[in-house]
Amino acid sequence: MNIEHLKLFVRIAATNNISQAGKELGLSAATSSSHINKLEDKLGVKLIYRTTRQVSLTEEGQSFLPHAEQVLESIESARASVGAGEKKARGTLRVTSSASFGRLHLIPGIADFLAQHPDVAVDLRLSDSIVDMVEGGFDIAIRNAPLNDSSLIASRLAKDKRIIVASPDYIAKHGKPGSPDDLKKHDCINIGDIESWVFDTPDGIKRIKVTGPLKIDNGEAARDASVRGVGLTLTSKWCVYKNLKKGELVEVLEDYPLISATEIWAVYPSSRLLAPKVRAFIDYYKAYFGESPYWED
Repeated sequence: MNIEHLKLFVRIAATNNISQAGKELGLSAATSSSHINKLEDKLGVKLIYRTTRQVSLTEEGQSFLPHAEQVLESIESARASVGAGEKKARGTLRVTSSASFGRLHLIPGIADFLAQHPDVAVDLRLSDSIVDMVEGGFDIAIRNAPLNDSSLIASRLAKDKRIIVASPDYIAKHGKPGSPDDLKKHDCINIGDIESWVFDTPDGIKRIKVTGPLKIDNGEAARDASVRGVGLTLTSKWCVYKNLKKGELVEVLEDYPLISATEIWAVYPSSRLLAPKVRAFIDYYKAYFGESPYWED
C-alpha cells in the first residue's frame, strides 16, 4: 500500500478538501484525485464522498482512518528512532481569529514567528463571526469559546478572564453597582448576541438580563464606548488590560465573578497527523503568551 496515498487520505479527512490536502503535500488536484482513486481501488471500497463544495468520509472511510493514522504514526516513530524524517514547517498557513484578539495579540508576535519559520507564509483572516473551518479551508481557528464540534481538536494557548468594567466618568454620574441585581438600573453595552450576564453569587448562580442604548459586534468597539462613558460592558481582560492600567476603565462587581468557560484556544481539524506548520504556530504562541499572559499582570 502506497504511504503517500495514506498521507493524502489522512489530510483529506482533516481538511475535507482534496485540493487543499494535495497542495499541502505538493500535489496537484488532478494527481490527488488519482491517488485517492488508486487507494480506493486497492482497498476495493469507496473512502470518500465527493461534492462540488467539499468531501466527506464514507462509513468505510471513517473505519479506515484510524488504521491509516496508526500506520503513518508507526512509520514516523520508526524514522525518528534513527534520527530521520524530521519535517520543516513550510507552506501557507491559513488562520482565522476574532478581529480584536488577532489585532491586539497575534499581530504583535507574528514578526518573530515568521523570522523563526522563513518557509511559512501566514494568511490571517480577522472576523468576529465564527467561520466554518472546512468551507473556509483554514488550518487553525483562534477561539475563546467552549468547543462543541467533536470533529475538531482544541489546544489551549492562554488563560482568559472576563470582567465587568466602566469608566470613572460613568461611575461618577451613575454610581457603582454593588451587586449583579443593580445592573438592571444601569446602561450596559452588549457584544453580539450576549444579552444576559451570569454571576457566581453567595445565593447561587444568577443570570441578569441587561439592557442599554448600545449593542456592538466588536469587543474593541464596546471597550472604546465604555471608556467614553456610554455604559458598563462585559469584556475579556486581554481586551482592556491597558485601559485598566491607565485608569480609563475600572473593574466593577469584583466580588461576583462571572461564570464563563472561556480560554484562548487554537482549534484545528481532528487528525493525529498534524502538519508541521500548524504545530509550529501553536507551539510558538503557547510560549509567546506563557502560563501567565502579560495581560494578567
